[in-house]
Amino acid sequence: MSQIHKFTGTSDHFDWKTVEGIKLSEEGLKSVTRYILIGEKEQAPNSIMRYFRVEPGGHSRLERHPQEHQVIVLHGKGKVQIADVITEIKPFDVVFIEGNELHQFSSSENESLGFICVIPK
Repeated sequence: MSQIHKFTGTSDHFDWKTVEGIKLSEEGLKSVTRYILIGEKEQAPNSIMRYFRVEPGGHSRLERHPQEHQVIVLHGKGKVQIADVITEIKPFDVVFIEGNELHQFSSSENESLGFICVIPK
């Protein structure tokens, strides 16, 4: 089903009118909120588009799994670890993480990091 989720946020705090952010409390995460922008609800057959907000000093899990990630940073600064390499990231940087590659996203200590992440379904 085709849909549009209207943006209602600001330049540093992203929100969408019909999408609820979920604060994740899983082990290994610190201060991360996930928004599923396109997924099962929209009946997307091939991929899932998510927006993640990582609060200052927060991070995703250091993990690996079969699906690849296609990421574009929208706001803030931080770091991405891929395997044993840590690289600084900023708005409009694009990151591809191959399936089964160890990875983690971290925000800087003084600003949140926001990025779109697309994964296969």
